[in-house]
Amino acid sequence: MPSSALYPQEIPNLIGGKEVLAKGGGLVPVLNPHDGSEIAHLTRSQAVDVADAVAAARAAQKDWAATPAVRRGHILHQICNLLEERTEDLAKIVALEAGKRMPDARGEAGGAIQCARFFAGEGQRLFGRTMTSGVPNKYAMTVRQPCGVAGLIIAANTPAPNFAWKVFPALICGNAVVLKTAEDTPISSWFMAKICEEAGLPAGVLNLVHGLGAEAGQALVDHEDVDVVSFTGSTRVGRMIAETCGRQLKKVSLELGGKNPLVVCDDADLDAAVTWTCASAYSNAGQRCASGSRIIVFASVYDTFVEKLVAATKAQTLGITDGGNLGPVINKRQLDTMVSCVARAKAAGARVLVGGEQATEGVPATGFYMQPTVLDGVDPQAEISRTELFGPVCVVYKVSDFDAALILANDSPYGLTACIHTKSFDRAMQFTYGVQAGATVVNGGTFGSEPHMPFGGVKASGNGTREPGTEALDVYTELKDVYLNITPDRL
Repeated sequence: MPSSALYPQEIPNLIGGKEVLAKGGGLVPVLNPHDGSEIAHLTRSQAVDVADAVAAARAAQKDWAATPAVRRGHILHQICNLLEERTEDLAKIVALEAGKRMPDARGEAGGAIQCARFFAGEGQRLFGRTMTSGVPNKYAMTVRQPCGVAGLIIAANTPAPNFAWKVFPALICGNAVVLKTAEDTPISSWFMAKICEEAGLPAGVLNLVHGLGAEAGQALVDHEDVDVVSFTGSTRVGRMIAETCGRQLKKVSLELGGKNPLVVCDDADLDAAVTWTCASAYSNAGQRCASGSRIIVFASVYDTFVEKLVAATKAQTLGITDGGNLGPVINKRQLDTMVSCVARAKAAGARVLVGGEQATEGVPATGFYMQPTVLDGVDPQAEISRTELFGPVCVVYKVSDFDAALILANDSPYGLTACIHTKSFDRAMQFTYGVQAGATVVNGGTFGSEPHMPFGGVKASGNGTREPGTEALDVYTELKDVYLNITPDRL
């Protein structure tokens, strides 16, 4: 079945169990990043459409919260069963709208199901705590209760896992959801939401609104009847969301950008380090918040490592066939941003060792392909050193020793992930504890979060919350203290 037969050409909102177009009637084209062709149009929601979705969520939330958590988990497991049956269809949609190879799209569909399975199981483990009281004849405990209506905003880079990452923890905790989809990849969210309802999720518990961030996204954050907001995206937008939620004293979870360091020590396996550097910098076309974009290398192995890295970068193949290593970035705006930033770095004295331009050879000229790019000779304080580009661009820095590497790794406004390549246990331990990051890796890549583990960053990479893992339950529930007093005379 061709991908286009799996979805409508006008992607509607899903509000209260009904598919509806935005009341204003506007549409936004959805483009295939591989060749720039139009594959659909999404409905362009405004504040009035968001308000309808929030009202539907509010109406459905009470009954959903009253459904035992174990039963909620059973429904989520049923959703997973249907998603597994329709994995190939979901993968086709992801590949088309996000410009991915089918094996990668299948992997993302599987990752979404794995995340959903984990949170379905949490329906049996929504633990509170039983504690002792300091007062005689008094007992103390805590229980988890849902926040209410969850406003979720996801990014376009891995659309199926991003849906699962936020929707399923919010649902298992008893919240009703309004999901603002990524405007570049709305079709997979529409498809997964339809699967949710087909599996028995009550109407109104999960609502979708499509549209532009400044219109639909901002309206969702602004709405006073949204109890918790969770956002994945840029630090710039995250700051604006934090300000709005702060004024309303609204609970908010922010998973933001990264400019992640990968350190290569003088005792590292250089071939492995190069392999992991390419995976960190170029997989998913560098469109990961956990992408490795600052490669910090000891001076004694710098020249050898850079020679190997340049050769490995030149060997990367572009395209979305199974033989390709590197797909397109999500849209032309993102492509133009990184090409311009590389040009400014070059004008300021940086050396472009490989890449640096839009790629057209072997791929459609109308596609949004960026050449895999390596630069050196860049000041650590330069724009390209401190700005997340969200593409296949990395900068290599030379340092004298471990202490200098750790200092440079921490010299960033961001603090999401970090990696070190070394055979030294001492260096590995010192780095993992000393680096300012929410996730650290030894002898691997800067990415690789698993759904049962917490993920999030420090500094400009987030506001301290962690999703997914059991820590996500802290985002989507409120803890309530319960005190029980007994009267001894009645015993």
